[in-house]
Amino acid sequence: MSHNIVIPTKDKLFNFGPFLKLTPGNIITYILLAIGLAITVVRFTVGIGAVSNLDDYQPWGMWIGFDLLCGVCLAAGGYFTTVAIYVMGMKHFSSAARPAVLTAFLGYLFVVIALLYDLGHPLRLPYMFFFPGTTSVLFEVGLCVATYLTVLFLEFSVAPAEWLGQKFKCLLTYRHWIEKIGILLTIMGMCLSTLHQSSLGSLYLICPGKLHPLWYSPFLPMFFFVSSMTAGSSMVVFEGMLAHKGMHAYMDEKHLAEAPIVTLSFSKACSLILFSLFIMRFVDMVVQGNFPYLFTSYGCWWLIEMFGFILLPSLLYAKGSRDKNVPLCRFASCIAVCGIVLNRWTVSMIAYNWHFDAADRYFPNLPEVFVSVFVVTMIVTAYRAICYHCPILYEHPNFKEHD
Repeated sequence: MSHNIVIPTKDKLFNFGPFLKLTPGNIITYILLAIGLAITVVRFTVGIGAVSNLDDYQPWGMWIGFDLLCGVCLAAGGYFTTVAIYVMGMKHFSSAARPAVLTAFLGYLFVVIALLYDLGHPLRLPYMFFFPGTTSVLFEVGLCVATYLTVLFLEFSVAPAEWLGQKFKCLLTYRHWIEKIGILLTIMGMCLSTLHQSSLGSLYLICPGKLHPLWYSPFLPMFFFVSSMTAGSSMVVFEGMLAHKGMHAYMDEKHLAEAPIVTLSFSKACSLILFSLFIMRFVDMVVQGNFPYLFTSYGCWWLIEMFGFILLPSLLYAKGSRDKNVPLCRFASCIAVCGIVLNRWTVSMIAYNWHFDAADRYFPNLPEVFVSVFVVTMIVTAYRAICYHCPILYEHPNFKEHD
């Protein structure tokens, strides 16, 4: 291997050394975690009113708009990458599979955790399995997310099995059988993602009078699904960029060699998907006769989103992939990821109840923001901890012959 990667052994399974160093990153992480834990205690002891600005007119705020809608969308890299590798046969992207699956697993896991802040009754989370509302879109979303989280756990569990298998031999048998059904898990993940990514858009079909016409459309489910594909491919590039900066020492030669190929290939795909999304939304605006709204303040916001966060990254991706300019592709991924967040925020908060006066509009308070930051910090911390112990960014030397 090209680096002195700390590979846990049978006698030394844990590697918490990087967390014990008082680096600026670790200090900021611990401060954010402490603040988040304090707000969590207040939320579940005093009530939701003490830590949020939600009311009867805006029952879904930042915790839904960011933690749920953005979290599920940005975790789409799992199904996008595994389908490319295991269904479409693009084996030269294999190094991107485990990081993408890990990001997706953590994303969905902490989406469920973040949802508990909004629900307030953790023990009631499984009620949908006992009292199914089979005609409800929200039930379909909950069922698909729960099922897909299980699929992601099975796909991800191969790496911990290789880590702990040195001491617990039964895990090696488990790993063998999970790999045998890997293609089945991939297909299930693709089908489940298609369902709930689009259904998140379906949730807003029932509020045509509350959601601004520039964002409301009968094709919202399709827009949400296509945008999840852009998020999936962009997150592979974005996550790869962050991993190279923070976890470079835990990457082997294969990951380092394939990283530029993965970035350029996924950038080319994302360029086409983003351009398709731009055309679909523009045509939808024209067909629905919403052109006059473009000359309003909301119209300016729509144009900024369309041209600054959909068309611009599409063109940057295209130029970067054509010129083999990896830094440009990574820059485009930052814009594309911000565009996904902006779109979900707009649909759930900015363009929702658009006819209200400014004084009556919802705006998240500081504790709401800190809860979302707390959730993101937990995801990053968990990602680091797993990469320090499991073969995510490198191939375990004991299992190379099986891959």
